[in-house]
Amino acid sequence: MKIANIISAIGNNNSVYPLIVRDCGIEVPTKIALTYEQNKKESKGIAYLAARERFLDEYAVSAVWLGGIPLVGWLCDKYIKAKGLNPKVNLKLFKEENGIQGIDYNIEKFKTTAPDAVKDLIKAKNNKKLYEKLLASKFVASTTIPILFMGFILPKLIFASSAKKIENLRKKEAAQKSNKISFLQRERFYKSGDISFKGNWIAKAANFSAQDKMAVTDGGYALGRVGTARNKNEAYDISFKMAGMMFLNFVAPKWIEKGLNKLTGVELDPVILADKDFIKQVKDGTILKRLPVSDRVDDLMKFIDDTSNKDTLFMKFANKFNKVKTFDNGVRDPRAYVDIKNLAKFRNDIETFAKKAEKLSDNTFKLFVKKSRIAKSANIITNVALSSFLLAFALPKAQFKFRKWITGSDLEPGLAPAEKIVDNKV
Repeated sequence: MKIANIISAIGNNNSVYPLIVRDCGIEVPTKIALTYEQNKKESKGIAYLAARERFLDEYAVSAVWLGGIPLVGWLCDKYIKAKGLNPKVNLKLFKEENGIQGIDYNIEKFKTTAPDAVKDLIKAKNNKKLYEKLLASKFVASTTIPILFMGFILPKLIFASSAKKIENLRKKEAAQKSNKISFLQRERFYKSGDISFKGNWIAKAANFSAQDKMAVTDGGYALGRVGTARNKNEAYDISFKMAGMMFLNFVAPKWIEKGLNKLTGVELDPVILADKDFIKQVKDGTILKRLPVSDRVDDLMKFIDDTSNKDTLFMKFANKFNKVKTFDNGVRDPRAYVDIKNLAKFRNDIETFAKKAEKLSDNTFKLFVKKSRIAKSANIITNVALSSFLLAFALPKAQFKFRKWITGSDLEPGLAPAEKIVDNKV
């Protein structure tokens, strides 16, 4: 994969790729290390247990986020298809937009150019209540099942797997105090197999029955975690963490992206800016002649519905970045909904870039393109780095300070012995 494609993928805040980079590659390993260091201040044994819980918790949640939710959606789609309906039909089409799009409008408009897709529209229209019920069930299943696992089942499994280890740890620490065992013995204890990252929670979990969805799921997951907290202080601690995680995962990256784009004046994706045909057409001015005439809805729809435009770069990239969906013959997929506002912005971003470049000399033009590509790539990398820093370092540090203020201890509230916790201050 080209560098531009990689940067483009991790810069798409509507996809899972930024989450994979931030979550699995940066945030989780850092959090595990910080958790260990924070708890080690008061108890090395508790530190091992806290790091173990964080390891199991974070990576299990990531697996559900990145694999479980899409899997449930795929299974639901298979069920919907078994009922003779196609889940590609967008429910927004049931609200007719006069002269633009809608289920009746699209049936009539595409009955000869996309007959198979129109059959799907007709089936959805004739079975509207069933189709709506099936899609609603898909949403519920795609969010409820992960919420139950991540918010309720997983913490109970982890807590259960830690309970015996906590008990053994406290007994041995008590024995250490009473028998005054040597420093060397103490080190051997902490490095022994009593505290490890192994457990039978995976085997237990295997016996359980089986980008907006993630935010909803995260909200339910947060409520579940607070509800399953082992004590009041742990509930406060988790509430602080989950509120911060939701903001930094789903809101902050989009704000950062918007701010950086405004600062540099570059909106187009690195993949577009690295495309040789695009640069050539910008240079010779043909790109401006191969765009919709304006960002008005009728001009946009006229352009994307004209199959003679199927080979234009505008349509190529509009398809690639999911602004529109067309078949190989250039006919628009009538089952898909067109977000006019999003498409208009895309058209205007191309026009703005081309107009900035049209009067530049050859050398200046090359420099302009290079700087734009570097600026946009830097925006994406900065966004990922900044949001990762906030998630992986700033949020845990803030959480630790909040925990210290609430409990009077650096230890994980769910693992700390009662004598280490003061009355909470809220």
